[in-house]
Amino acid sequence: MNELFEHTSIKRAYFTLAMPVVISMTVTLIYNMVDTFFVSKTGNPDLVAGVSQGAPIFTLMIAIGDIFGLGGSSVISRLFGERQDKLGRFVSGYCFYASIVCGIIVTIIMVVFQTPILHLLGASPSTWKYAREYYLVMAWGATFVIFGLTPTNILRTEGLAVQSMIASMVGTGINIVLNPIFIFTCGLGAAGSALATVTSTVISDIIMIYYTHYKSKKLTTSIHETKISFHLQAEIYAIGIPASVTNVMATIATALTNRYLIAYGASSVAAMGIALKVSMIIGMVMAGFAFGAQPLIGYSYGAKNEERFNKVIRFDLMVVASLALILTIILFAFAPTVIRFFMTDPVIVREGTGMIRWLTISTTLAGIILVFTTSFQSMGKAVPAFWLSFSRQGLIFAIAIEILNHFFGYNGILAAQACSDVLTFILALIFFKFYQPHFDKDKN
Repeated sequence: MNELFEHTSIKRAYFTLAMPVVISMTVTLIYNMVDTFFVSKTGNPDLVAGVSQGAPIFTLMIAIGDIFGLGGSSVISRLFGERQDKLGRFVSGYCFYASIVCGIIVTIIMVVFQTPILHLLGASPSTWKYAREYYLVMAWGATFVIFGLTPTNILRTEGLAVQSMIASMVGTGINIVLNPIFIFTCGLGAAGSALATVTSTVISDIIMIYYTHYKSKKLTTSIHETKISFHLQAEIYAIGIPASVTNVMATIATALTNRYLIAYGASSVAAMGIALKVSMIIGMVMAGFAFGAQPLIGYSYGAKNEERFNKVIRFDLMVVASLALILTIILFAFAPTVIRFFMTDPVIVREGTGMIRWLTISTTLAGIILVFTTSFQSMGKAVPAFWLSFSRQGLIFAIAIEILNHFFGYNGILAAQACSDVLTFILALIFFKFYQPHFDKDKN
């Protein structure tokens, strides 16, 4: 492992760690497209809108899982870089079991407070039935979804990115197969989409537990290797919570957008649900490279290798920004064709085309923001990581959508994310200037 992180060329080490993550996310993206395709083929705008309104719940679960997955992997990578392998092992054990406990708590909260949460998600009388069906299945599967993010991320700290990818791909493949069976053959509709997700997640979790237990030499699944200091726990949460904020804010942004759009009818919400899934093409590719590079950044930072650290950051920025720009141009040009693949309703095609173009026009900036954010997470810089995560689809987005909706109505809602991306990009540059590491002064 040390050879990969310390002596292998930047380019080779970067792609060795990042490509399995990108491939895994690409397969997940294919699932998202297939899932949206099958849900759309029900021909029921209310059902499509209901699933779109319930979908942020899945994003929220990923966000909670990231507390232990991304927070834990950040701490573990730095400990491995500092040659403190035993401490890193115990951190992995702590995250493994803490995520399970957290998942159980989330299930209880979601079941008890389902009605107010569904109202918060923007479920209307016409979409309530479908949103609730999706929501309840996801609520009962919360533990498996939240837990899965821990081994997915910490396996990469030991260079086991391929194993993490295999587990994710198998789960996604099963999801794709089960989706039409549960939705149409079993007649479960919205609940079928959620059940396919939960079932495949359970299988993926089992595979990742196997890899962590039998293939890893530095990580653990033992409940007896979980005791870590309060300081290390605080580090996990100090990085994990800001990291999870990205997905929490994405959930809030989606819910906010749906709440504003519902005034224009279920067709607008349905179109946005499709447009958001399509825009994820760029988002997931960027995230794959950015998150894939995290163990390398964290290890280089922990090892105090300033030259290697700076080269990784520069290479990461170049790859993510270039790919984001290329994919933006492609999606911008073929937006109508992409929407028609899911639904041929002229209203949805027209609205969805505009939505895709507004959502993708600023994604190159979003990619740069993501690289800065994940770099701060890898270094354990909680403050800038938090504010960048909290701002892009949270604070700045909420202010932007309120103001733009007030002055420009429907078009203002669509332009809110692009406006937020520009402002957050400026904030990212400011943070990068003031939080650059000084290896001769920074001990951590």
